[in-house]
Amino acid sequence: MDPLFIGLAGICALFVLLLIGMPITYTLALVGFAGISLVTYPEVAMATLVKSFYSTFTQYSFTVIPLFILMGELATMCGLSQGIYNVADKWMRQFPGGLCIATIGACSGFAAICGSSVATAATLGRVALPEMERYGYDRNLATGSVAAGGTLGFLIPPSIGFVVFGILTEQSIGKLLISGFLPGSLLAIAFILIIVVWVKVKPEAAPVSPGKVSFKDKLISLKQIWELMVGFILVMGGLYAGFFTPTEAAGVGAFFLFCVTLLKKSLTWTRLKTALQETTKISTMIFMILAGAYVFTYFMTLTMIPMRLADWLTSVALSRYIILAIILIGYLVMGCFLDATSMMVLTLPVIFPTILKLGFDPIWFGVISVLMMEAGLITPPLGLNVFVISGVANVPLGVVFRGASFFIIAIFIVVALITIYPQIATFLPSMMH
Repeated sequence: MDPLFIGLAGICALFVLLLIGMPITYTLALVGFAGISLVTYPEVAMATLVKSFYSTFTQYSFTVIPLFILMGELATMCGLSQGIYNVADKWMRQFPGGLCIATIGACSGFAAICGSSVATAATLGRVALPEMERYGYDRNLATGSVAAGGTLGFLIPPSIGFVVFGILTEQSIGKLLISGFLPGSLLAIAFILIIVVWVKVKPEAAPVSPGKVSFKDKLISLKQIWELMVGFILVMGGLYAGFFTPTEAAGVGAFFLFCVTLLKKSLTWTRLKTALQETTKISTMIFMILAGAYVFTYFMTLTMIPMRLADWLTSVALSRYIILAIILIGYLVMGCFLDATSMMVLTLPVIFPTILKLGFDPIWFGVISVLMMEAGLITPPLGLNVFVISGVANVPLGVVFRGASFFIIAIFIVVALITIYPQIATFLPSMMH
C-alpha cells in the first residue's frame, strides 16, 4: 500500500479519534503504531513504541520540565504571587485601570518563575479578582485581563511551551527561552495599552483606586519581590551568560525557591507533598504527550508527508509570508479546540520542515507559533485560561470570553510586529555565549 495514502488516512483517523474524545497521548501512539505497522512491520512499530516511551521518561535533558513546574509550585507556596501583586498595585494604581494594569505586571513577574499559563492565570486570579471586585471594576475587564495576563506564562521565560517546542524541533532550548523575553515584555505592554484604551472609552469600567502611594513606599515595597528578582537573575542570567544549561538553570531556580520557602517558614510536609504531586501529575501528562508524539512523528517521516508538503509549498507561486499566514490562521483555528502542547505535537512534525525550507529562522518561528498558541488559550470554545478564571471568579464563561476577546487583538499586533521586525525575537539569542 502507498505510504502517502496510509499517512493521509492516519491524519484523518487522528482527528476523528480526537473529535470523539480519545486522549491525545493514546491517539498519537495508536495512530502512529498502526501506521508504522502498515508501512513496515508490526515488530518495527512495537520497537518504536517502546523506545519512544522509554527515552522520553529517561532522558536527562527533559528534567527541565518538572523543575520549571516545581518552581511555579514553590513560588505559590511561599506567597510570592501576593507580594508581586502588592508591588505592582503600588506602582501602577494611579494609571487608568490601575488594578488591571497591576494584574498584567504581576502576571509578567510571576511568569518569570513559572512556565505555565494556566498556573499563572489561576494563581493571580485568586489574588487580583477579589481586589478588582471590591473596587467595582467591570467584570468583563477584570476577568479578561487576568485570563490574558495568564498567557504570558507561556511566553516569558522560563516557558514550558518553548521547552516542548525545542524538544520536538531539536532546537536550542536555551536560545528559545531567551527569545521569549523581549516579545513577552512587548505583549505585556500591548495588554496594558488595551486596558488604557478600554478605560478611556468606558471610564466607569475601572473606578480610580483611592489613595496615593509615595515614592518611598513604592521603593520599600520592592522588598516583597527580592526572591523574584534573585530567582530570575539566577535562572535566566546564568542561562544567558552560559554558566548553566537549561536543566541546570531550572535546578538552581527550584533549589533557590525551596530555600526561600524554608526561610519564610511556609514549607510544611503537606504543602511539599501537594507541590510534588502537582509537579508529577503535570510533568507526566506532558511526557506522555511527547512520547505519543515521537511515535506519530516517526510514522509521518516514513510516509514522507512533511517533506512532500515542504516541497509542494515551496514550489507554489505564493509569497512565503502568505504561506506563513495560512499556517498561523490554522493555529488560531486549532486553538479553539486543542491546548497548546497538543497543537505543537500535532503540527510541528508536518509543518516545521516547511518552515525551514521557506528560509524562516527556527527560533523566530518558535516565538511566533507560541504567540498564536497563546491566543488559543483565550479563544472559545476551549480557551483553558478562560475556564480557569471562570472557576476562580465564579462568573459565566461568556463574561470572561467577552473580556478576553479584546486582548487577542494585542497578540495579533505583536505577531505582526515580530514578523516585520524579527530581531525582536532573535536579538538576545544571537548574543548568547
